Amino acid sequence: MRADRVFAYGATAGLIGDRILGDPRRGHPVAAFGRTAATVERALWGTSRARGVVHALVCAGGAAAIGALGARAVRSGPAAARIALTAAATWAVVGGTSLGREARAIGGALAAGDTEVARERLPHLCGRDPQALDEQQIARAVVESVAENTSDAVVGALVWGALAGVPGLLGFRAVNTLDAMVGHKSPRYLRYGWASARLDDVAGWPGARLTALAAVLAGPDRRGAVRAWRADAAAHPSPNAGPVEASFAGALGVRLGGTLAYAGRVEHRAVLNGDGGRPVEVADIERAVRLSRQVTWISLGACVALRLLVSRLSPGPSGRTTKGRA
Repeated sequence: MRADRVFAYGATAGLIGDRILGDPRRGHPVAAFGRTAATVERALWGTSRARGVVHALVCAGGAAAIGALGARAVRSGPAAARIALTAAATWAVVGGTSLGREARAIGGALAAGDTEVARERLPHLCGRDPQALDEQQIARAVVESVAENTSDAVVGALVWGALAGVPGLLGFRAVNTLDAMVGHKSPRYLRYGWASARLDDVAGWPGARLTALAAVLAGPDRRGAVRAWRADAAAHPSPNAGPVEASFAGALGVRLGGTLAYAGRVEHRAVLNGDGGRPVEVADIERAVRLSRQVTWISLGACVALRLLVSRLSPGPSGRTTKGRA
């Protein structure tokens, strides 16, 4: 079976599995990777970028290598085995269903007037200081997290799966997890986490642009999404979160960005869609989750097309292109 069909069937099955099952409550592969990465950090940590580079290469490279070994093991086997491996890897690395569940749980608490419960749940979704946020600010934080994590936890992985198969799926998720663990600019990780943060910027670049484009196509206000993306994305401190959050803001007709609080540290960010949006409301959380799901399926279609192109251009044993043959 052609490689593009293996990816198409496997990635679709993996997304359906995530939609039905969500993340496992115990024994999640990403959590196991996080524990391994923490062990490597304890052995390597130091106030130097070089040690951080080794950390990133060992952890992300190890995850990609496991994916390569798995792909090699089923390469000569039946197509069903290759599809099953792709499906399992996709399900393991994407987190769209859990993202939507957490967002809706917080939205439900806010709609019921229980701001304290919403504050308790917010750390499950993002790193904001919940005690510093009122109802409207919590709702805004949730919408921003849904937008950014649609790229980080779903679309980015699909892009790298299309480009590099199972090693790409696992490698991207490893890079993204490392950035969440050590990529922030705290005194401990300012230098040690530099490599992981930069690697995540590079790996996340194509997925972020595809997410933003899909939000333009799926959003209720396409012109607003394009306008906010073009006008405001560059003002965001993250080169990848900027286009995603700006396009979601424009598509939904809301304002994102502004003042944020992280564990005692306050950031004043540019307002996204400030000229065309209104303040975020609780009801916008559900709208953001629906947009995220639409973006996911549009992105899957784009990634299947990308995989077809990669398969056709990849050289076979004779050096000629394979015309999509696995």
